[in-house]
Amino acid sequence: MTQLTLVDVLLDATRGRFPPADGAVDVVPVPDGELEAVLALTGHAVIQADIGVEDALQAGADGFGGATSPAFLLWLAGGGWISSHDVVLWAAATGEADAPAKTTEFDDHPRVVAARRIRRDVRVHGDDHGIVTIGRGLGDQWELGVQIASEHRGSGSGRRLIAAARALRPLGEPLFAHVAPGNAASLRAFLAAGFVPLGSVVMIRPGSRP
Repeated sequence: MTQLTLVDVLLDATRGRFPPADGAVDVVPVPDGELEAVLALTGHAVIQADIGVEDALQAGADGFGGATSPAFLLWLAGGGWISSHDVVLWAAATGEADAPAKTTEFDDHPRVVAARRIRRDVRVHGDDHGIVTIGRGLGDQWELGVQIASEHRGSGSGRRLIAAARALRPLGEPLFAHVAPGNAASLRAFLAAGFVPLGSVVMIRPGSRP
């Protein structure tokens, strides 16, 4: 029997096929080069980590919020690094020709440094209104990050830049974004640019668990 992977769950969700809202937890292996992660969906959680299901349950994980509780995440990280708890959104790429131009001007920008901390093959695109990072992240899927220049915030530049960034991959290919729920401006911009929420995620670079 083929083993379930987190990317299976992600891609099924983009097609409207979600796990049952039964409060259950799935534990899946960590692919080479990826971080550990907790993906929370409606009434179900998927934990990508080198642990057993029973270990997760005993530590308090469940599909109704337990898997993303601070106590469980601290146990799972074992003193390691824990990301913010982000909304996971997706949209189909448009594959058009007018994508933002690629640039190396912003390689030292905090947004780019942060993207390269958790993603692979990161590229940077943008203009004087803002920058877009695109790289391989959760499930080896392409993920976008956006930073709008301060003087252009509130002008609709975020929505326009995100919509243009959908052209960075071939037509129909899924593109994902992780947005902190408190970042309401970014969340509104992604929604306005056609992205749809699927669930939430926390990324983890573990230390040593008991």
